Amino acid sequence: MSLYDWLIIFHLLLFVYWLGGDMGVFYSSNFAINPKLSNSARATAAKIMIDLDFVPRICMTLMLTVGGLLSSYNGVEHPQWQTIGFILLGPGWLAMVLYLHFAHGTPMANVVTKIDYWFRVALVAYLFWSVWYSFTFTEKLDDAPWVGAKLIVFAVMVLCGVLIRRYIPGYIQGIVTLRNEIDKPSMSDEMNETMAKSLGKCRPFVWVIWAGLFIECWLGVAKPGNAVPVSEVLGAAEVFLGF
Repeated sequence: MSLYDWLIIFHLLLFVYWLGGDMGVFYSSNFAINPKLSNSARATAAKIMIDLDFVPRICMTLMLTVGGLLSSYNGVEHPQWQTIGFILLGPGWLAMVLYLHFAHGTPMANVVTKIDYWFRVALVAYLFWSVWYSFTFTEKLDDAPWVGAKLIVFAVMVLCGVLIRRYIPGYIQGIVTLRNEIDKPSMSDEMNETMAKSLGKCRPFVWVIWAGLFIECWLGVAKPGNAVPVSEVLGAAEVFLGF
């Protein structure tokens, strides 16, 4: 199997585990806000949800690196600095996500959380600008406009994640309360309402992410507007990437 084949397989797995993990998070979140369940059961559901959420976050961090490499096989030429950038992007972003998962609550984690947040905001802005610049001032994406579309969709999904952070604090506060009151039969009605409202505000952004994943898959398979057959650029891409 060629490098291209392995990248395709890895790319598909990232989509599968991202969507599958996200659906698991969505499903388990319903139990965490159910006031009819005991605090212990709800806290267990919340733990399952948080552990499952780790998988989609990993997949997101690696998507641009794998996608950038694959775009080289589809006639998109990258300057050397950009190639180095998206190759390093995945491991660097993944390192932040791993650290935040395992060191959550530490003083350094609070700093890394802010870095991760503003990194995502900057990434969204860069992706929008990069696609606009490529279509407006260069011919970089002319033969593969679907690559630009995928970047825009990915930027929207990252933006949705940023917006979820804006509305999730009430839900997180409820989870902390559940852990602190795990031996009690239930929480206050006020806290239950806070959790439900917080989660309700987040769900539309989750649905947009799911729609974005579907669109990304369609673009990757259909390649609308693609002017260069993959078979004609495989050799050139391998030379460009040094494999």
